[in-house]
Amino acid sequence: MEVNSESTRGILGYRHLQCLLLFLAFGLMFATRVNISIAIVAMMDKKTANSNFPEYAWSERTKSYIFSSFFCGYILLQIPAGGWSRRFGARLLMLYSIAINSLLSLLIPLSVGLGDWPLLCTLRFGQGLAQSVVLPAIATIMSKWEPIEERSAIQTFIYCGSKLGLVVMLAVSGKLCSSSWGWPSTFYLPGALGLLLSALWFVYGTNTAPDCKHISARGAMNEESLIQIEKEKKKQKEAESTPMTVPWRSICTSIPFLVLLANHYAYDWFFWMLLTQMPTYIKNVLGKDIESNALISALPYLCLLSLSLLLCPFANWLERSKLLHATVSRKIYNTIGFWIPAISLISLGYLQRDEADLAIGLLTATVGLSTAIYFGYALNHLDLAPNHAGTLIGIVNCLSSTMGIVAPLVVGFIVTDTSNIYQWRTVFFLSSAIAFVGNLLFLLFGTAKVQSWNEAPRTRTLSESEQMEQLFETNSKVIIPNVTTYKKYNFPSLP
Repeated sequence: MEVNSESTRGILGYRHLQCLLLFLAFGLMFATRVNISIAIVAMMDKKTANSNFPEYAWSERTKSYIFSSFFCGYILLQIPAGGWSRRFGARLLMLYSIAINSLLSLLIPLSVGLGDWPLLCTLRFGQGLAQSVVLPAIATIMSKWEPIEERSAIQTFIYCGSKLGLVVMLAVSGKLCSSSWGWPSTFYLPGALGLLLSALWFVYGTNTAPDCKHISARGAMNEESLIQIEKEKKKQKEAESTPMTVPWRSICTSIPFLVLLANHYAYDWFFWMLLTQMPTYIKNVLGKDIESNALISALPYLCLLSLSLLLCPFANWLERSKLLHATVSRKIYNTIGFWIPAISLISLGYLQRDEADLAIGLLTATVGLSTAIYFGYALNHLDLAPNHAGTLIGIVNCLSSTMGIVAPLVVGFIVTDTSNIYQWRTVFFLSSAIAFVGNLLFLLFGTAKVQSWNEAPRTRTLSESEQMEQLFETNSKVIIPNVTTYKKYNFPSLP
């Protein structure tokens, strides 16, 4: 019986449960990624929080090692994880990632007491290693579960989980550090929730719709038929052309791609410098206690999340209306997302402690307005090479993540006295210069024009088994191929 996909579009099915679980997983990953930013303030100065817990006399350089250790692990497995997801199943990879990340989070308070900061760095490295497989695993799972017509909405929802996890963790961590549970609770809470989520994922997470054992008999046909109908549409389109080889040399020598990579570097420096260092700046320069520190640290990212959701429909309308050329649109958004925050960050470097409210406003504007880059260079992968967009994203995400290592180390080298506004001014000026140069390169050399290497030579021919599938139907009736079929699939010449 053929099921009409129109009748299933409005239902909430197990594909939406998969979406919700991945949304929660993405949020949890970011929560365990940023909790150290607030916790380390209490760990280094117990007078700012619950004084019943240990205090550690770490230098700013040591603190930068702690921040960077996560990203040393995070950059290692992103590229091979895509192949592992296809080979071993993304469900299993996701389960290991959530469970290992959560267990390591629970072990961090104990590890600091036993091995001080070197053991803490080791566990943070392990968390980065566990999280490095998340994006490839999510992409693989949703490629099997997402109907084409729901793809944009589902992916937007999942990736908003990262911003929500960041906002919630930053907002509550101050309360947790000041509570009777102290700073260890900032690691225990997400660790415990992660183990709960891993149990839910073990029960309900699946690689594909046919693998899902929990879909009811009544809903199974509709759920799977909608996805399979859409997959067949996609398969039919893909069958019209054979896969392409990746033009590595052309990619690595392409000026627009190198400019795109430079912008990724610039933004990742900007983002991770602020995310890891802002709580320290707020405490030592603005003089805020840890509870207000956490709320202030969360405010810019709440603004970032809100503006992302508000700008999305406007950006889609502007693109559909064709009022601006795509290249012009990308450059306008990129300029807003880089240069205006750069100006506000320079201004921040001149503010004193008695101007804390203005400083908080500038911090919020700096982070919030940077959301415009998501409609600038961040979409440029699809512009330059739609056929290789996934490859481009993998390359730039892996390489630019090194800024999560470099930024804290550089800040630790510059800022030796965390209450010295002049040292912080140097950091802000450096970050503004990086943002300015990144966008300047994009204005001069960036483009939304599809590159010639997008259409790489097609080298793949069908295997013997694939040729046999073309010759025989499932009912074993022989298909008599015509001359066109022989030529299309490289069969031997007809006698």
